[in-house]
Amino acid sequence: MDNLHEEIEINQEELEGQEENQTEELFEHHRFTVDKGQSALRIDKFLFDKLTQTSRNKIQEAAAAGNIMVRDKPVKSSYKVQPYDVITIMLSFPPRKIEILPEDIPIDIIYEDESVIVLNKKPGLVVHPSYGHYSGTLVNALAYHLKDLPMFSTGDQRPGLVHRLDKNTTGLLVVAKTEHAKTHLSAQFYERTIERKYIAIVWGYPENEGIIEGHIGRNLKNRKVMDVFPSGEYGKHAKTHYKIIERLGYVTVVQCKLETGRTHQIRAHMKHIKHPLFNDWEYGGDQILKGTTFSKYKQFVQNCFKILPRQALHAKSLGFVNPATGENMFFESEIPDDMQQLIDKWRVYTSSRDW
Repeated sequence: MDNLHEEIEINQEELEGQEENQTEELFEHHRFTVDKGQSALRIDKFLFDKLTQTSRNKIQEAAAAGNIMVRDKPVKSSYKVQPYDVITIMLSFPPRKIEILPEDIPIDIIYEDESVIVLNKKPGLVVHPSYGHYSGTLVNALAYHLKDLPMFSTGDQRPGLVHRLDKNTTGLLVVAKTEHAKTHLSAQFYERTIERKYIAIVWGYPENEGIIEGHIGRNLKNRKVMDVFPSGEYGKHAKTHYKIIERLGYVTVVQCKLETGRTHQIRAHMKHIKHPLFNDWEYGGDQILKGTTFSKYKQFVQNCFKILPRQALHAKSLGFVNPATGENMFFESEIPDDMQQLIDKWRVYTSSRDW
């Protein structure tokens, strides 16, 4: 169960029926290892950024009840996390496990060897099971495709995953097939040696190229989206390089290169510089942000939204060192049909106007 609010309430209900002298068995529900570069930060703030469906008040209640531990010792809400701290949230009942069932879901495999799979993710496919998505995910598909491998028969909810793409983002994803490969690839992501480039369609007229830099953390009011904060204790450092590929009147095709890999990084960063992704409803891109007031133009944009009923973002290229062979590998994927249709439609529109 991901919602700590519900977990704490269940925990309190169960405690009411226990004898005072009864020894309580605790079960681990969450575990986090603090990055080596983490600055001193109150643990309630740290966990507020991690537990997306939980209020800070509930986190503080958990700490007061002795359920939040660092290196197996209870800590208060005011405890300042340190690099390499191992934080656990322990409750008096076992966590609900999501059973990973192999499902014969088609996946577009670009490359496969004994250590890795590179695949081209389609829109609408959730990468791993989570709250509200218990089946039909990429992990379920991998459990079917790789059912004979030890890593994919343990019931782990994220076997082989070293990075992810949002549900409605398309493109290249690498998955480890062995523990060695997972460790090796994870180190490459941590050391920022993985090469990743995305194609996005954004509203407006960005500069020809630029760097967007700012800490990314959960929005303080809407926990499902990310926000950009000044450098400080909240969020994590994030850096995105972008350059213009093609200007199409009121929208622009851009290439984004990630220097870090934060949740919703491109989506949050482009909104931060006032150029949200086209039809990104979570970040305001599903509104007509640029253009004319003519009804024909409004209808044109609405038709564009129907062509691409998701955020206009595609992970186009991916480069890494093969964990088994040491070979430098590089992959590219075609822009998906819905994004290409959108680009073509804007090209026709702009060609008929005098810009």
